[in-house]
Amino acid sequence: MANNRGIYEDEYLPYIVRYGKATGWLAVLLSFGPAVVLAVIYGILPPATAVFTAFIAMASAVGVNWFVEPISYFPIIGVAGTYMAFISGNISNLRIPAAAIAQKMAGVEPGTPEGSIVATLGMAVSVLVNTIILAVGVIAGSTLLAKLPANVVEAFNYLLPSLFGAIFVQFALVKFKLAPIALGIALALTLAINMGVFDFLPGRPTYLITLGAVFGTIAIGVAMHKRETKEGTQE
Repeated sequence: MANNRGIYEDEYLPYIVRYGKATGWLAVLLSFGPAVVLAVIYGILPPATAVFTAFIAMASAVGVNWFVEPISYFPIIGVAGTYMAFISGNISNLRIPAAAIAQKMAGVEPGTPEGSIVATLGMAVSVLVNTIILAVGVIAGSTLLAKLPANVVEAFNYLLPSLFGAIFVQFALVKFKLAPIALGIALALTLAINMGVFDFLPGRPTYLITLGAVFGTIAIGVAMHKRETKEGTQE
């Protein structure tokens, strides 16, 4: 086990970071490349005020997620999974569930080297499957959706909450003592936000639910573990 951990830290992680940075910068180039070509070669450039206004609008809406999501998801997917998730997208509704289910089926713990590798494999499969299904959906999706009853299409809005509920139950069965705590923190913050307690923060501060649930549960879990360890030592 010690030898495997050395391979993971000394060989695997440096390899992942090296190519993760390269693919990340490549993704930036592919994302902004067309706009740069239009501006430099064809001289098509929107006014600076329009660009600045659009950036402010986007940052005020989702800017907090640029910091919250990497911190929140890293304990589950690890280094390689983080690079993969933020390049492929669909993190919360596809990558995280795929990683969590893969770890569950393999019987490994999130936050461990084994858990990180298994999460990466699960996410890689989800990327391939997602690409294939997306290609089919682009070709035939609109036609298929048009033929579905309105109540079926409306039911699709409940897919993501149902998915997160299933993931919560999956982890709750593993850490049963922490499950009510995480749920309680999330519910309390949700009620506080709906009551306007955090209206002084920019945008709609729903990101506090994720931050509070993640770091609050971690802090309480660490405290519980220390207490149990101390009690076991005294016995």
